[in-house]
Amino acid sequence: MFLLYEYDIFWAFLIISSLIPILAFFVSGVLAPINKGPEKLSSYESGIEPMGNAWLQFRIRYYMFALVFVVFDVETVFLYPWAMSFDVLGISVFVEALIFVLILIVGLVYAWRKGALEWS
Repeated sequence: MFLLYEYDIFWAFLIISSLIPILAFFVSGVLAPINKGPEKLSSYESGIEPMGNAWLQFRIRYYMFALVFVVFDVETVFLYPWAMSFDVLGISVFVEALIFVLILIVGLVYAWRKGALEWS
């Protein structure tokens, strides 16, 4: 039988962890001084007077490369706990991890063939 009261600690933690950032933004909005002027609205470049327009267009390749990096970085985060408890989990979890890695390799090959990993 599903008992809802077993999750009281979880709900309390979720509510408190949601209220802390909301409260912090609210307090900073109330206490912060409001000074709008030309200095406040200008872009800051290490104390040097900005030159040119602050709105630059970046090539989409940079974002694609970063996205592929993030995917494989998250893969490492998922595979590390699996690797630490490999001897306890058994062969079925090994097959699941192998399928997970194969799906990511298929995605890497797809990105490679589409040219998302080339700089030129």
